[in-house]
Amino acid sequence: MIYRPLTATPFKCNVAYQEIEPCKVLQPYVRCFWGGEYDCPDTERDASFDIIIPDTCVDIIYCIDDAGNMMSSGFNGVNDRTFWLQNSVSPDHRIFTFAIRFYAWGAYVFSEDSLAGTLNGLCDVRERFNWLDRKLRSRLAEPGNLWNLIQFTELLFLEKLENARHNKRVDGIMSDILRHQGSLDIKRLSQENFISERQMERLFGEYIGITPKKLSNLIRYQYLWRDIVSQSHFDIANAVYKYGYTDESHLMREFKRYHSMNIREARELALR
Repeated sequence: MIYRPLTATPFKCNVAYQEIEPCKVLQPYVRCFWGGEYDCPDTERDASFDIIIPDTCVDIIYCIDDAGNMMSSGFNGVNDRTFWLQNSVSPDHRIFTFAIRFYAWGAYVFSEDSLAGTLNGLCDVRERFNWLDRKLRSRLAEPGNLWNLIQFTELLFLEKLENARHNKRVDGIMSDILRHQGSLDIKRLSQENFISERQMERLFGEYIGITPKKLSNLIRYQYLWRDIVSQSHFDIANAVYKYGYTDESHLMREFKRYHSMNIREARELALR
């Protein structure tokens, strides 16, 4: 099964938020490009909130106003907890968003620096992706559309791949984690990859910004979440066995820990 992590509202698609998959060569690294246009936030108005769940991805996000001025840009590290995002609007001003969503283990290939310390964090894009930021900023200020930006960015990534840095040890361990859907014991994972648990943690901290245990748990949660929203009759007992949870209570407790709501509430929100 190809790993495709989901957001809390995986069927959401409108002018403010669209997801576009990358070309085939970039699919091991980039989950999707996303963006759109929305009304400028106005904190004095009544606001709604969107839930952001751990999706095992990291994002580079640019926001540009309708005059072509950069409003904000940032690199969001991998999250291991849920948070809520304010979504208020003003009808007299619009913002265009362009974002790149990497798999957490795919971003390092294009980064110029370690991803250590980025867990649950937000930093300047230029700290780790200065080469990309230099080439993108001028394009973002020009009139255009989401598809044009995606095509331009893909060309930049494809060129970068020719001399990108790869760590075969990290890639091999990630392959095992994904093949076992996040349920492989960390001790066994280290044994099968002929590496100590401590060394494995150092590598993941450097290249991904999270421990292998935390990332494995999040990947298991994401596989579980896909089953919940895709199966018309989700069988919790079967999921316990399938993903190696101790029992149903363990599964429900861990799901709520990452999703901040129970399975029924989460499914209702996703399908709304």
